[in-house]
Amino acid sequence: MLLIDAGLPHPVFFQKILQGDYWLFSRINQAWICSFLDTVFLFMREAELWIPFYLFLLVFATLNFRKRGLIWSLYFAMTVIISDLISSHLIKYHSVFRLRPCHNPMWEDTMRFLANYCPVSSSFTSSHACNHFAMAFFMYRTMKHTSPWWALVFPWAFFISYAQVYVGVHYPLDVICGGLIGAGISIVTSGVFRSQVGTLSLPNHNLSHA
Repeated sequence: MLLIDAGLPHPVFFQKILQGDYWLFSRINQAWICSFLDTVFLFMREAELWIPFYLFLLVFATLNFRKRGLIWSLYFAMTVIISDLISSHLIKYHSVFRLRPCHNPMWEDTMRFLANYCPVSSSFTSSHACNHFAMAFFMYRTMKHTSPWWALVFPWAFFISYAQVYVGVHYPLDVICGGLIGAGISIVTSGVFRSQVGTLSLPNHNLSHA
């Protein structure tokens, strides 16, 4: 298992990446702050905000696309399950361990910890970022022909991921890598969906398999 922030020697290029990661964390967590953002980003981490949105999507897809919408819902759920298994289990527990900033002694005198608790699991990667970017890419790639507004799922995923750094439970590198992994997973699952079912479209829209 690869250990990060464990006092072990790392290649020079990796040390540079970590230094940049620490600098960006200090900016997001300690400098680019205000009381309004404290409230907003703390709330954006909560399941009570985003679970209703995703449940609405499942209902929306099923009611508008019938059988194809039900298949979409199954693929959507499969995308989330795969992304969570890879990020929360394969990487966190079997591949990479990184101490979260809220547990790291190097930050104890400077960082702002806003969350209700600090998980004991590895900080790398951010499962929030992995899961939400997986869902965002899947939604956009399979429903982009129904409305241009689907592009808004990307800032939605970004701000939820950014919140993990702002409140002190993840480093920027954890979020970036989590988001990239989630995007990669959804590109595969959405590609399989589109090859089997096609890109969803509402009435008066041409069905696209592109």
